[in-house]
Amino acid sequence: MHNNRIEQLLSFLEEEPSDAFLLYTLALEYENIGDIQAENYYDAVLEKHPEYLATYYRAAAYFQVKQPLKAEMLYKIGIKLALTQGKTKTYQELKNALAVWKDDLEE
Repeated sequence: MHNNRIEQLLSFLEEEPSDAFLLYTLALEYENIGDIQAENYYDAVLEKHPEYLATYYRAAAYFQVKQPLKAEMLYKIGIKLALTQGKTKTYQELKNALAVWKDDLEE
């Protein structure tokens, strides 16, 4: 099922190569099946669409184990972006996720 969905998303991406939602969704799909391609798609959406706020929470969580400094940076950028965009709920979610993660690291 996932492969079919990924194939469909890749097909859509061929038609709309700069679509932030498609890049983000591909990152999620690859992450769900444990494929390291997720990293490439998270990086692509962050590079091409740094204003796409939804990416920061998921990408930061993804990078927590492999690249903790990158994860922390993504949380902090996402927090600032959420404030700039006036997204109070997302701001709080990112801030809480960062705090919980840091607490877990200290234990």
